[in-house]
Amino acid sequence: MRARAAHSGTLRERNVLLVSAGFAPTFRERPLDDPELAQARAAIEWVLHAQAPNPALAVDRHWNLVTANAPAQQLLTGIDTALLTPSLNVLRASLHPAGLAPRIVNFGEWRGHVLHRLRRQVEISGDAGLAALLAELEALPLPPDAAALPSAAHGLRLSGVVVPLQLHSPLGTLSFLSTTMVFGTAVDITLSELVLESFFPADAATAQALARLAAGAS
Repeated sequence: MRARAAHSGTLRERNVLLVSAGFAPTFRERPLDDPELAQARAAIEWVLHAQAPNPALAVDRHWNLVTANAPAQQLLTGIDTALLTPSLNVLRASLHPAGLAPRIVNFGEWRGHVLHRLRRQVEISGDAGLAALLAELEALPLPPDAAALPSAAHGLRLSGVVVPLQLHSPLGTLSFLSTTMVFGTAVDITLSELVLESFFPADAATAQALARLAAGAS
């Protein structure tokens, strides 16, 4: 029974299966500031730093921000301080009228993508915290100028391939493609649930704008 339980589902789910079968849980859940995770934290910071000038951030299993590189912090500048407490939830920040929502050019399309992604997570995990977040995000009012229905990516030939994130900025519209990274060999629950998300330029104009922002910051 132990061998069978230990090789199905996430580390958190495996612990639940082990406990329900009468065994002690195998996998620990340390806080990220635990000294034993120091090397993992250093790896996270290195990966995020290496993504510059592209924005990159790390989130926990409920999409709360853990850390972000300087370009990502620049993109988050200007959101309502109320969204920063007790911690910044990146999905809430992207869809909230006081967050990034008024700046997202393809808001209808992006909202549909975010809610679909989160709904899928809830279905797979049954996580009550994610379910509550989904209900909250679905109930958020739309920004005044946002389209309620999904729309094609403005100026990009990406329809049917990926959903970009397109943001208004002083340097024009910035268009990003996102990728995610996880620790593939983690045996700590906290580390296994951490997601690193990087945003890469979807067009030449965005790449040039990020380079100018990086030059100005340095």
